[in-house]
Amino acid sequence: MSNVKEESLKKHYEWGGKIEVVSRCELNDRNDLSLAYTPGVATPCLEIQKNPELSYALTRRHNLVAVITDGSAILGLGDIGPEAGMPVMEGKCALFKSFANVDAFPLCIRTQDVDELVRTIYLLSGSFGGINLEDIAAPRCFEVERKLKEICDIPVFHDDQHGTAIVVAAALLNALRIVKKELSGARIVINGAGSAGCAIGRHLLNMGARDVTMVDRFGIIASGMEGLNSAHGEIAKLTNPRMLRGTLADAMKDADVFIGVSAPGVVSGDMVRSMAKDAIVFPMANPTPEIMPEEALAAGARVVGTGRSDYPNQINNVLAFPGIFRGALDCRASTINEEMKVATSHALANLISDDELCEENIIPSALDRRVASVVAEAVTRAAYRTGVARIEK
Repeated sequence: MSNVKEESLKKHYEWGGKIEVVSRCELNDRNDLSLAYTPGVATPCLEIQKNPELSYALTRRHNLVAVITDGSAILGLGDIGPEAGMPVMEGKCALFKSFANVDAFPLCIRTQDVDELVRTIYLLSGSFGGINLEDIAAPRCFEVERKLKEICDIPVFHDDQHGTAIVVAAALLNALRIVKKELSGARIVINGAGSAGCAIGRHLLNMGARDVTMVDRFGIIASGMEGLNSAHGEIAKLTNPRMLRGTLADAMKDADVFIGVSAPGVVSGDMVRSMAKDAIVFPMANPTPEIMPEEALAAGARVVGTGRSDYPNQINNVLAFPGIFRGALDCRASTINEEMKVATSHALANLISDDELCEENIIPSALDRRVASVVAEAVTRAAYRTGVARIEK
């Protein structure tokens, strides 16, 4: 790990940034200048003035996504500020371009006030075809996304929430195929009720799960508990149907599935042994998971997936967000709705054929170049089916 850190720092000095702006027009003579800039550029400006929708045809807006953070929850580093979050946002933009040919631009905003964030992003939204919110701490991220979706006419997507949820669900669908269990009958425990954990819980319920129990630092979340924040209060109404109380260990007893988006080392071998037969364990804290895969397997887990690239079954958001935005941009969707997210999970799961499916291969590789186009197609179909696409077929 230390070698990777040192080499990465060296490369960042060498790169001087991971993205750049490249001109799409020739500027070799006066005629080129007249067409791309003044006086010729006035004509497309006036066309857009008459019909703002033409901004998608006459500018790069149709393929441009803003990647936006307030610097409050950068990777596992926490609140390190917007400037310090820039390398991550640039990296996200590079992934957009490399995997789905989406042009993305990083915007790191110097405020953590919800209303200031929302107002700033809304005022910028006319320059973009979509907004990807990134590394904004919970519970503020929920409110920022909700308010933006109410006032923006372009897709707004918080990847830490929904990208994670979509890929977890895809991996879980295939893991359940291996152990011959149904999502509707599985007892699922999610440890970590932040942005990712709450989104995973909601998404799995949307996909047909019925028994999801959320756990946070203070223990199992149950409806009616005192002191819950607004996000925990909302998720409590949807989860824990058996009204369990107690610790993570209590929640995991007889559970079919454990999903961790929390902290290193919080799950023991004994806790895995207490789970149901053929348990599915997804400890995704990075870089050190809630339990190391080899320990989980030794304790009886049948299928294990993490967020790490050095173990099988890496659950990685890059499987979702490039293709999702590619599909949304291609049909000029006004939003990314629940049906589009569900369609993405199924599309990812279906990329693993029956012949390929095994305990160490439940999800496509992050470097599988088939993924973005398959996801984009599923998203576009769902957008047309649900009436949010704005380009006629």
